[in-house]
Amino acid sequence: MSAVTAELVPPSSAPADPAGDVVIRQHLIDPEICIRCNTCEEACPVGAITHDERNYVVKPDVCEGCMACVPPCPTGAIDNWRRILKSAAYPIAEQFLWDELPDEAPLPEGIADGTTPSQAEAEATAQAEALVASAASFGSPEPVAATAAKRLGSTIKPWSAAHPYANLYGPKNPVTATVVGNYRVTEADASSVTHHIVLDFGAMPFPVLEGQSIGIVAPGVDARGKPHHPRQYSVASPRNGERPGYNNVALTVKRVTVDHQGRPVTGVCSNYVCDLKKGDTVQVTGPFGTSFLMPNHPRSNLLMICTGTGSAPMRAMTEYRRRLRASGKFDSGRLMLFFGARTEQELPYFGPLMKLPRDFIDVNLAFSRTPGRPKRYVQDLLRERAADVLELLKDENTFVYVCGLKSMEEGVVAALRDAAGQGGMAWDALAAKLEREGRLHLETY
Repeated sequence: MSAVTAELVPPSSAPADPAGDVVIRQHLIDPEICIRCNTCEEACPVGAITHDERNYVVKPDVCEGCMACVPPCPTGAIDNWRRILKSAAYPIAEQFLWDELPDEAPLPEGIADGTTPSQAEAEATAQAEALVASAASFGSPEPVAATAAKRLGSTIKPWSAAHPYANLYGPKNPVTATVVGNYRVTEADASSVTHHIVLDFGAMPFPVLEGQSIGIVAPGVDARGKPHHPRQYSVASPRNGERPGYNNVALTVKRVTVDHQGRPVTGVCSNYVCDLKKGDTVQVTGPFGTSFLMPNHPRSNLLMICTGTGSAPMRAMTEYRRRLRASGKFDSGRLMLFFGARTEQELPYFGPLMKLPRDFIDVNLAFSRTPGRPKRYVQDLLRERAADVLELLKDENTFVYVCGLKSMEEGVVAALRDAAGQGGMAWDALAAKLEREGRLHLETY
């Protein structure tokens, strides 16, 4: 994915050449390691980042150089810079065609390189380094860092989360996994089709945590004759495997047959994955993600809100806690789940979910298209259970996770705001505190 932000360095640090040109530090996104997760576009507060069917780009005439896009990036693809004359800056049209970043070319003879990183860039880099340090810690709260991104949600992990390994395998060195299971988890009469796929990595190391994601590389080439870039899918299994003690992971994949406007379309990777047979091999990249992780300390509460395949990380977290509970060695806190789908038949894992003990997890289901019944969404259930939600929000050991379609985010946040308000808590201050402490995580698409 190529992206560009032409960040002008202050005039005192960007010497002019005889023609009046200036040296800039052009912001580029590495198309080789970018996973097209849309995090940067969501994080940008001014709408400077956009994308086509292949690459993301940053509009140089819109970008303000605030660096809000850098800390949330799960791969570091966005943190690349090139010193270049402003007149020679890489245009967006060219970057849309890139498969890899160009090497930095030497400046023309006689042009001094006096550029220095802007204050925003330095602060963002420092924050990114702090996030790396946070990811390597365990057992005690980290000092709170200033949040550059204006987008709601933490970019640091819970203080007690396990150390996440990330970016072990990229598009140039994917790891091969073997399909050991593939079955449908929505009812046969449902209008949408969702599959549960289990991939085994054999002897190849592939450590993952609940909340992380992986990339799947579909075979073949795109309309431009280029290899397909990896598609990102959240892991739906616990850290010790879909089958305990095995080096495998599970995914929850919806077969894409229409786009967001309802027009017929065939999702390249989703259809490929849903059609996989036992014994097939798959090229995998990742794992990705260092912040959307679950706490490990006793009596920590999980408030989980999801729709559709956004249930994948919630399933992983719930199953890990279920296994800990079965071992009798972990004092679990409260688990509360708000899960939305169009109908009961379209809700993934409906059967197994309803078999979980009520004293283990508090399940609340919302269906928006059940014939003969009024539409209900997860935010409606949050309001109905506002007293219990408030109790959790007041608890310093509560961690909030939201995953699903982008359209759910506004309603969910409004419902959380209302619940907090019932207890006299100012949501803006509470949300900021939750973010600083790694206790509010949103992953919407």
